[in-house]
Amino acid sequence: MATVGKITPLLDPARIALHLPGAGRDAVLHAIARLLDGHPDVTSFPGFYGELLTRDRLDTTCLGHGIALPHARTAHVRKIILAVGRIATPIIFDQTSDPVRLFFVLGTPKSKPGDYLTVLSALCKILRDPANRAALMSADTPADFIAAVTAAEEKLAAPAPA
Repeated sequence: MATVGKITPLLDPARIALHLPGAGRDAVLHAIARLLDGHPDVTSFPGFYGELLTRDRLDTTCLGHGIALPHARTAHVRKIILAVGRIATPIIFDQTSDPVRLFFVLGTPKSKPGDYLTVLSALCKILRDPANRAALMSADTPADFIAAVTAAEEKLAAPAPA
């Protein structure tokens, strides 16, 4: 599991795609989820992907500000996994959301619901700050994206000014 309150341990440059074509909701979700195919902690990619789609149809996974968190609690992952995708032109991801450009696709084991809540909380703290969102939306490479998340986490961990 990620260090409490941090998502950087979950980020892998090979699982971050920042220049995906905005070919529609299903195509974008599939392209990002495919980054997790072959992940050592995914026991069945078809099973995980099927549950991801099922969960995503139940309710909005949009967080606002052009960001969505499609996710699944599933028996098809051994531990929490994360892939990130970004498209140039925002798409309508569901009927209740603003257009979305940045997607965090998350899989968590059914046996560990707290892992999902920890990652969601860490992401929300980072994404609350407009400067952090701008840095994530403008990162050119996976390394730049990870550096932006690291900087945001460090800023959050710093003591408040006296």
